[in-house]
Amino acid sequence: MLRLLCTIILCVIHVFTLISNAKGQEFTELEMAHYREKIKSMFYHAYNSYLDHAYPYDELRPLTCDGQDTWGSVSLTLIDALDTLLILGNYTEFQRVATLLQDTVDFDIDVNASVFETNIRVVGGLLSAHLLSKRAGMEVEPGWPCSGPLLRMAEDAARKLLPAFQTPTGMPYGTVNLLRGVNPTETPVTCTAGVGTFILEFSALSRLTGDPVFEDVARKALRSLWKTRSEIGLVGNHIDVLSKKWVAQDAGIGAGVDSYFEYLVKGSIMLQDEELLSMFLEYDKAIKNYTKFDDWYLWVQMHKGTVSMPVFQSLEAFWPGLQSLIGELDSALRTFHNYYTVWRQFGGLPEFYSIPQGYTVDKREGYPLRPELIESAMYLYKATGDHTFLQLGRDAVESIEKITRVPCGYASVKDIRDHKLDNRMESFFLAETIKYLYLLFDPDNFLHNSGLDFELGTGPSEDCVLGAGGYIFNTEAHPLDPAALHCCSRKQEERRELQDILLNLSEPLPSPQDTQSQETDSETEPPVMDPSESIALKPGSRRKAPLLSCPMQPFSARLAVMGQVFTDGPGWQEAWPQ
Repeated sequence: MLRLLCTIILCVIHVFTLISNAKGQEFTELEMAHYREKIKSMFYHAYNSYLDHAYPYDELRPLTCDGQDTWGSVSLTLIDALDTLLILGNYTEFQRVATLLQDTVDFDIDVNASVFETNIRVVGGLLSAHLLSKRAGMEVEPGWPCSGPLLRMAEDAARKLLPAFQTPTGMPYGTVNLLRGVNPTETPVTCTAGVGTFILEFSALSRLTGDPVFEDVARKALRSLWKTRSEIGLVGNHIDVLSKKWVAQDAGIGAGVDSYFEYLVKGSIMLQDEELLSMFLEYDKAIKNYTKFDDWYLWVQMHKGTVSMPVFQSLEAFWPGLQSLIGELDSALRTFHNYYTVWRQFGGLPEFYSIPQGYTVDKREGYPLRPELIESAMYLYKATGDHTFLQLGRDAVESIEKITRVPCGYASVKDIRDHKLDNRMESFFLAETIKYLYLLFDPDNFLHNSGLDFELGTGPSEDCVLGAGGYIFNTEAHPLDPAALHCCSRKQEERRELQDILLNLSEPLPSPQDTQSQETDSETEPPVMDPSESIALKPGSRRKAPLLSCPMQPFSARLAVMGQVFTDGPGWQEAWPQ
């Protein structure tokens, strides 16, 4: 018995040792603060290098210390980095750059632009900056967050993309000219993500501005794409948006597809939309059935489910973070561990990694400073508190600093095997990689708010609670506040309700003769109101003021106390504060 008890005790000690080791090295608050400052220093080295050597071009070329236009000639890095400035606490620079962008950026330019990239980087960046502008200390106009200059810029950019959606299927072309629309010779073939990555930005625009066209086209594209899935429930990589025929039939969760699945989940959360969630859950079943092997996700033929590419792509590293949002933590942790081993093997994630060979794939050895694994670490640390994810953050900081830092910023890695560098620093390095690293080491950042802190809307939305948490990051890491969407949507609904009430009140009262006539002949139709007497007039139209009248029925007012709605029925007087 004594031997058995000793054995049990030794086993328990061994198990607790394993659990402790699995939890990883504990980081002190002092160490967390050290890495926050280190990440800030990295940001400003890259940001100041862009301002000094590349602005107003889209991107910095860090090896030659100059700039280049890549995604539309709109000072893209400045737009992409704007909300990161606020998250790092630099309100002054946020205000300066927000004003600068309003004065200098013009989307009426004869430039061919990626519909996908313009949406996630430009529209998403401007929307996020608009929603964070009050927190940054900017003076907001009456009606914010339902109006504002940055919101108008985002709407202007998005309208330049709308011609791409004018297809028989509703699925957009991949490229649009910002001045002339879609080129008649434009290819109709685009990637799956290029069709299904609009619902966050476009629904936010519709609900903030009151114009439904953006959300409508995004939903039409999603539903059209949903109908093209194969008989085993998968979608391919590239599709013809005119014919709905799949051109590339590889199915997976990586490049060309990734953010489509991401937006189904995040869209369902931000919009509280069951349709989007049900779509994702159906895909998730097929993904698990046909692409998942030993906690890796392979590429398979979309109709047969046979393996076509046994590779891991760096863009797939977002998946564990997405799984955490739907509560699948066990699977997320195992997959994250697989991806982390690849990082530790090379000091970064190669674009393609052969799972059977355990090595990079020829001509896909680069690491362009992507954020996806760090993004998943942030979500999983928030979900579990496991300091293993902080270790990944530490490794990422040290790898990026050691391998990619140059005098004029940070350079993409051309070959992760020998750490040769490429002359490019993508805007997402400041928008995503640095942001997720900082948020990983800053659990008290306002974006992690659990509802204890909030602010109120201004003007007609002054009773709206904003910034109380639940931010949804678009695929370029631009945070959107779902409460603002609800606030503006509610204001628009109340405006329509008021308009309906005023329309009813504007109907002329019946004369005594009309009343007598109606009593004698109940079949007589009521008089038709002259349209000129309507209270709802088009802009610029005028009419004579009608005679004042009172409603014949009691006016039923809705009263709210601490969020609880009361009617004028029994009991409301007791609930109303004296």
